[in-house]
Amino acid sequence: MKIYFTASESEDAQAAKETLIERYGHVPAGEADVIVALGGDGFMLETMHSFMSSRTPIYGMNKGTIGFLLNKYEEANLIERLEAGQITELHPLRMVAVDMHGQKVEALAINEVSLLRESRQTAKIQISIDGNVKVEELTCDGVLVATPAGSTAYNYSAHGPILPVNAGVLALTPISAFRPRRWRGAILPREARIELTVREAAKRPVSAVADAVEVRDVSTVTIEEKRDVTIRLLFDPEHNLEKRILDEQFML
Repeated sequence: MKIYFTASESEDAQAAKETLIERYGHVPAGEADVIVALGGDGFMLETMHSFMSSRTPIYGMNKGTIGFLLNKYEEANLIERLEAGQITELHPLRMVAVDMHGQKVEALAINEVSLLRESRQTAKIQISIDGNVKVEELTCDGVLVATPAGSTAYNYSAHGPILPVNAGVLALTPISAFRPRRWRGAILPREARIELTVREAAKRPVSAVADAVEVRDVSTVTIEEKRDVTIRLLFDPEHNLEKRILDEQFML
């Protein structure tokens, strides 16, 4: 099996990369059967973005802190683990943000697209689904749309639902909603087209963030799943992403 190794800048991850290359060899990414990423969840997210256009499976090994998207780090039996690994396929969100000057920015998000207030004043955001206004005016610190893979991250911290990977849904979650007070968000079909319009944008500026891409002073943001892009993650059978997300719902 031909492997391309990549690692975060931490000393621990770089040392592990050198050890594994010496043991298993190393080929250019374009020739690899699998990409092995060494680091934490943040570096795994970077790796997924870097190889988003490739269908080469990515197998992460934890050399960071939490390691939710990664397998346990072990030097031995790597080839056997890769051969026995189970594929999980993810589709990113496509964000199209238009700022107050009419400039358009497109970006892809694996975890979530977030709208966040920029100033001391609350944001006022209108929410439309498939062209139909569902919330006329949400007064809040922000709002986000999360994929199942991202539902355990910022979405969960904002009291959004945890979504099974293969459920075919997205989470729409308000962030510190002031009005309407009792609205806790929605679970949407993956085919939904979500349009977020910022009210009083000049007075109450809002930024839009798709993973690591930030657009300041937005006026409208459109979000939908990009089904023609597939990210393939490889997990050990006893520790796959589907099981982790299920277990996360019972963490007390």
